[in-house]
Amino acid sequence: MKKSRFSETQIVAILAQQEKGHKVADICREHGISQATFYQWQRKYGGLEVNELKRLKKLEAELAQFKRIVADLTLQNRVLKDIVEKKL
Repeated sequence: MKKSRFSETQIVAILAQQEKGHKVADICREHGISQATFYQWQRKYGGLEVNELKRLKKLEAELAQFKRIVADLTLQNRVLKDIVEKKL
């Protein structure tokens, strides 16, 4: 997936411009983005503040770590079950 040239903090700031009353077309022209991109960002980041965004990213990283742990433990459990079945 292509990396955005805007950071998530910048995206939140761009979306805040619309909340201040600026027109979407003017915002898009100013930042060199399409309206489709603006609305995708709005769907993804709409209503978030910068501190909420940082907290969300931290929680997503923590969740990914927990998913890896569960996958590893599931694999170990499966291997142990296979070993026990072969011995019987």
